[in-house]
Amino acid sequence: MLLLNKFPAWLSVFALLLLTQEPVSTSEVTACGLAVDPPANIEITDPGFLGYLSVHWTQPASLQNLTGCTVRYQLRYYDTYEERWRSVRTVKLTYAAQFDLEKPVKVRILTVLKCACTNGTEVQGEENEWVYTPETTGVAGSRIRDFHCVYYGKEYMECTWESGPVQPPNSQHYLYYWHREMDETKECPEYIILSEGRRGCRFPRESLLEFSKFNLCVNGSSPAGSLKMAYFSIEVQNHVKPTVVSSVHVSEIDGELKLDWSPPSGQVPEHCLEYEVESSITMENGKEKQMVLQNLEDTSYGVPREAESQKTCFRIRSKVNMYCADGGFWSDWSQTKYKETQYIPKWTYLGLVGLVVIGIAGVIILCLSLWILKKICIKKINKKDALYTLYKEKVNETMLTILSPIFK
Repeated sequence: MLLLNKFPAWLSVFALLLLTQEPVSTSEVTACGLAVDPPANIEITDPGFLGYLSVHWTQPASLQNLTGCTVRYQLRYYDTYEERWRSVRTVKLTYAAQFDLEKPVKVRILTVLKCACTNGTEVQGEENEWVYTPETTGVAGSRIRDFHCVYYGKEYMECTWESGPVQPPNSQHYLYYWHREMDETKECPEYIILSEGRRGCRFPRESLLEFSKFNLCVNGSSPAGSLKMAYFSIEVQNHVKPTVVSSVHVSEIDGELKLDWSPPSGQVPEHCLEYEVESSITMENGKEKQMVLQNLEDTSYGVPREAESQKTCFRIRSKVNMYCADGGFWSDWSQTKYKETQYIPKWTYLGLVGLVVIGIAGVIILCLSLWILKKICIKKINKKDALYTLYKEKVNETMLTILSPIFK
């Protein structure tokens, strides 16, 4: 516990050990008869913000009484987190930047002079470099491994780690953090404790700051001595993992399968989300087809139904898009939703069409037959009526012939 209580004070002492070397001017560059020497009295100090260091310098003696000229300084420093040089120009005599205290601190600086006698052209002096390699202390092999931070739904963040290859008995880990809105470093607000001891830290949303360096340091103590320090610097908005997508529905409309879902719960704005849909189609022959569609911005998706499919399954996950962060993690997959369809083979379709055609032809033939039969019947009836009429006429004539003498 002694190490825990005295950590900020120890870090302040460490700041005094950082580079205080004064550069030796070797510049042979001149402008308007003046030597454009590099800045003097460069000093790099650590205010105890876990790698956020301040670089200070003074104007070179050759330019102390300069008038009618503009003096600027070009500072370059090596960003070991991104493994590239960063550059800035300033008229100030100080600059603060983030460094990894487990690696050499490299700074390069030069003077830039612009006067009327240079016709508006900037003259750069020679660039000097300072390198400081921090001392590493602690039990060899005790530095933690697999440090990993996840910002769950923008509601809380968990940073976890594994112990180093060498962990002395009765060891204890401590985590400290800092961002630019804090006056000093603070210890982890809630440790994640496993059977092996402290293996992580849980940060509530209120303790985090987005779009800024969030610095962390994990150190430790043991009866065998202090554990090696591990430094990290992240931007929390690049570590977001959304919650699971919910309320997934599948429907079929006019031969198209339509998938609808609701955005995940949590603090991630809807416009910051992109989706990935994975579909798996089971065919009649038992084979499966899989398809993945990424970079979806809407919460719906339609796909034509496969004619020979029996079942189509969908699942969805989400991630913060490139417009709201430089990185992030995919959410867990949603529950699988599926749509079963009745498969009808092609020959069955042809058989059904044939039956329909045969049925229609049969109906037409039946109708024609009935119509013809009706015509025949009508003709027979008409013929019988004519014979009957003729018969009646003949009978009447015969009866009149027979009866006429009587009535005379």
